[in-house]
Amino acid sequence: MPPHQGLVHQTEYDWRDSNVQLINSEIDHKVKYKSATTEPAWNNGLIGASPGLYIFRIEHFEVIPWPESKYGEFHEGDSYIILHSENVGEREGGGEKEHLIHDVYFWLGKYTTQDEAGTAAYKTVELDDFLHGAATQHRELQNSPSEDFLALFPRLRILRGGVESGFTHMEEAQEKEEEVNTLLRIFKHPGARDGVIVVEVEPVWQNLDENDVFVLDRGDKAWVWQGSKCAPMEKMKAAQVVNDLTIAKHVDVEVLAQSEARSKVFVGYLGGEDVDVLGTRFSAERPVRGVVEGRDDVKKEKKLFRISDAQGELAFDLVKDGASIGENDLDGNDVFLLHSGPVVWVWEGKGASSRERAMWLQIAQNYVQRMQDRSPISIAKAVEGHESRAFWTAVRA
Repeated sequence: MPPHQGLVHQTEYDWRDSNVQLINSEIDHKVKYKSATTEPAWNNGLIGASPGLYIFRIEHFEVIPWPESKYGEFHEGDSYIILHSENVGEREGGGEKEHLIHDVYFWLGKYTTQDEAGTAAYKTVELDDFLHGAATQHRELQNSPSEDFLALFPRLRILRGGVESGFTHMEEAQEKEEEVNTLLRIFKHPGARDGVIVVEVEPVWQNLDENDVFVLDRGDKAWVWQGSKCAPMEKMKAAQVVNDLTIAKHVDVEVLAQSEARSKVFVGYLGGEDVDVLGTRFSAERPVRGVVEGRDDVKKEKKLFRISDAQGELAFDLVKDGASIGENDLDGNDVFLLHSGPVVWVWEGKGASSRERAMWLQIAQNYVQRMQDRSPISIAKAVEGHESRAFWTAVRA
């Protein structure tokens, strides 16, 4: 029996339902820092001390280091925390003193549980506190990752299943000598010129698309289906995926073009025995979208809002709209929301009140919820004095 059969279909996680809006109060920071000093994942001698990329998966409310051999590989049923630390400034001379800057991402798979998503969000803030509030925080959704996140993984691979799903993945199925029918969809990175994404999709012919390349692993043989409009880069990545399979399993490989009559064999294995392969237009929505597929007006959109309780009540007001927005429009006594293209940035001033700082995620999520039908939007947060390059690029765009 194929490893995906016999399972209850997973519920797609809706991030709007997550109960994480009360994080980020002053007492919350103190509690999280105290907790962070006892969190083994953060106390490995490298976090906050050395540049690099560090990935963790949430497993039963625990933060578990993800094997480096699997960096760039994520499961749609899980939540992950990714820390990217890099040195900036000058080692010597009259420039800025060299120091580490940090970007922390919590990545939510399409079918992750609310417990996992909430833990990832909570632990992301805890990690930021461990880094003394110096990190830029990013909330990433599987279906609409930010360009900054995609830039970390030129070869991104998203697999089905996860730690809570009871899913038997193909490697485990092979060890048990069960039937394998795994379909991988390969397509160009949205927004990254040289990047490629590999996503495991349900092995049915309706998931085929003429713009992409697909690899079907049947255990004893691997098949490659090249859509009529696929890119050369996608063909190259498919060759790499197949090479990995053949090295591990020593299986035969057959490559088929969509325009070949023999491609009917490939479609037939996916349940399309009666499909007219030469007369059918294969089209399926991509499981990962990018701003390049959105509307031009959304790409160029730029608005700045102020979140302030200076008048006693928490207010959310438009400050400025358009390209004239600049650094001087930010006031360290408040929190600001900057909608710049496909990203909503939250900037927290050093003098912002605890109430303003506590409500940033809820307000940003509510704003994105109203805009989500127009184009994919990611959320990121920067703190005054610890802004990332990406934030200043968004301000000055």
